[in-house]
Amino acid sequence: MESIRPVTSDPTPPTAAPLLGEPLPVEFMNTIWADRDGVHDELAHPEGLAAWLRGVRSRLPAAEGLSFARLPEPSADELRRFRQLRDALRHLAAVTTGDSRDSRGTVSGVASDAAAVAAVNECCAYAPSWSALEWTGDDGPTRTAATNDTATAWILSRVAEDGVRLFAGPGRTELRACHGPRCVLYFVRSHPRREWCSADCGNRARVARHYRRHRGTDESAKA
Repeated sequence: MESIRPVTSDPTPPTAAPLLGEPLPVEFMNTIWADRDGVHDELAHPEGLAAWLRGVRSRLPAAEGLSFARLPEPSADELRRFRQLRDALRHLAAVTTGDSRDSRGTVSGVASDAAAVAAVNECCAYAPSWSALEWTGDDGPTRTAATNDTATAWILSRVAEDGVRLFAGPGRTELRACHGPRCVLYFVRSHPRREWCSADCGNRARVARHYRRHRGTDESAKA
């Protein structure tokens, strides 16, 4: 069993995937993103997954489970499991939001709602954890979490657990697919007037809308 240590700040440059301050399972869904060069997948190789894990390390529960000081590069099997979970969550997000965008970025072939649910549940059970009571001098009793698995496996299960809480909780009704130009991201609406995953996406949408409106006016004038 690994010792439990607080999460420390990470000097490593962040992941290439966008980190928008969304709930962790939504950030994980957004390891697929798009720009003018096309759709990108941070989980296309182990290095990308390792970079994302470093990028979100400070957001993992600080005293629940394992030390994240030195996460090893994920194995091929761990990468496959993370991809399967990510694509299952994106599938369920698409169903929840009525997402009709052409590019959902689902690459592992999740074929049905039942398959997506089964994948999430499998990942939840992948690294079981349990409560542990600590009684340390003047600090009194505290609760921590313990597991026999690796830090990477534990993170996989925690992200899956957070995904269950998202889809089974009140946040589900606020989950949105961003319909900005070329965007394939998801976000949880934090304000009734929020329409986009980010301010940049909103600006691009307004510019595109302005262009279409003025192009239509120009074409009407020429007719």
